[in-house]
Amino acid sequence: MTFFDRLADRIDAVDSVVSVGLDPDPDRLPEHLLDRDLPRWAFNRRIIDATHEHAACYKPNAAFYEDPDGWRALEETIAYAHGKDVPVLLDAKRGDIGNTARQYADLLDTADAITANPYMGRDSLEPFLERADSGVFLLCRTSNPGGADLQNLELDSGEPLYERVAALADTWNRNGNVGLVVGATQPEELEEIREIVPEIPFLVPGVGAQGGDAEAAVEHGLADGVGLVNSSRGIIFAGEDQGEQFHKASGQAAKRLKQRLNQFR
Repeated sequence: MTFFDRLADRIDAVDSVVSVGLDPDPDRLPEHLLDRDLPRWAFNRRIIDATHEHAACYKPNAAFYEDPDGWRALEETIAYAHGKDVPVLLDAKRGDIGNTARQYADLLDTADAITANPYMGRDSLEPFLERADSGVFLLCRTSNPGGADLQNLELDSGEPLYERVAALADTWNRNGNVGLVVGATQPEELEEIREIVPEIPFLVPGVGAQGGDAEAAVEHGLADGVGLVNSSRGIIFAGEDQGEQFHKASGQAAKRLKQRLNQFR
């Protein structure tokens, strides 16, 4: 089975397209967890316990784990999520050439899917694309305000760069394992990209703390019902002021987002 086959099964099992971003910012962790051996893992475990019934996927961002204890925390987190039958998408935004790209692709030995940067071209993505059972989400039109600086540049053909990325992704999808990262903060562009690639699932960030369009995220983000709408801070830090019971608010936030998105599915 491909990653998207497994994701489809998970979406059906929990009736949810919610991706929970596991970004355990050390400066925002509850004080009572700071003396644990791996505070980030202790935090994530409680978030997973509280949210897994509503999560189609977990999306840890590698930036929050790039130190020795962090990688240990990430390994524990991925294993625990798998124990709850939830796939894991590692938000690493990798992309390089030759042996370097092959080393980055080894991250897929642990995670089920990864985000990648396509701006060095197909050879930088080949080690990810050739892993037919893993997913690779290519950055296309991101949710941050500065995304337009490059992604909206007009090519000689008259199309913006992000549309060319989407069209290329379609030609690179020989194994049916390619998705696109398309933010919910620009709903009209989300719709345009869906018209270009009707069969490619999207990872849609920007719903939650960034205030993206939930209806557009569902209407245009899913391909045959498969896709992910991500919220990170809006879920994991929902109970930031609630001490040792922080995870309960996270579970409630994940459930609310699932219900909100399901109105449009």
